[in-house]
Amino acid sequence: MTNREQYTPGPASGAQIRKDGEKWTLILIRELRHSPERVWQALTDPAHLREWAPFDADGNLGMVGTKVKLTTVAAPALRVTETTVTRADEPEVLEYKWGDFDMRWQLEASGGGTRLTLWTNIGHRFIAMGAAGWHICFDVLDHLLSGTPIGRMVGSEAIKFGGWQRLNAEYAKQFGIETPNWPPQAAQKS
Repeated sequence: MTNREQYTPGPASGAQIRKDGEKWTLILIRELRHSPERVWQALTDPAHLREWAPFDADGNLGMVGTKVKLTTVAAPALRVTETTVTRADEPEVLEYKWGDFDMRWQLEASGGGTRLTLWTNIGHRFIAMGAAGWHICFDVLDHLLSGTPIGRMVGSEAIKFGGWQRLNAEYAKQFGIETPNWPPQAAQKS
C-alpha cells in the first residue's frame, strides 16, 4: 500500500475568513514539524513547489523583484500568470500575486517546527473549496518534508478525492456558508 492510499486528511481546522468591503480573505494556519528554513525552501524552490503546490513556477520565488511565471496545475483551463515577488524576508515572510490572488506567507518558529500562515484573497463562493484544497496541499507538503511523499493532489484531481469532498463540506459549515455543490457528480475515492 502506498502512502497516498493510506492518506486521509484530518478534520477541517486552522482556517478563518475575513471580509473587507467586497474583498474576502482566506487565512490558513498549519503547524508543521519542520524548520522555517526547510518550509521556506518548499515555498520558493520550483522543484519543491512541483511536489505539493497548485501551481508550477519557472523560477525561484525567494528574492524580491524576481519575475516568475506561475502555471496552474490540473485546472480546467491552462492559466499562466507572471508575478513579481514583492516581499521575501527569508525565512519569515513571502509575498507575491498568483493571478488575481494576493499571496502572503508567514513562517514562525514554533516548538521545533514552523507555524505557517497563508493569507489569500478569494471569491466568496470559492472559500470552502479553497480551504479544502489548501488543506490537502499543506498535508502533501508536510509528507514531502517528512520524507514520505504522497504526490501532489490539486485541481480536478483533488476534487475527485473523497477527502476533499468531506473537507469542502466541513469548511462550508465552519464558515456558515452554503455547501458548494462542486463538482456535482465527483467520483468519490478515499
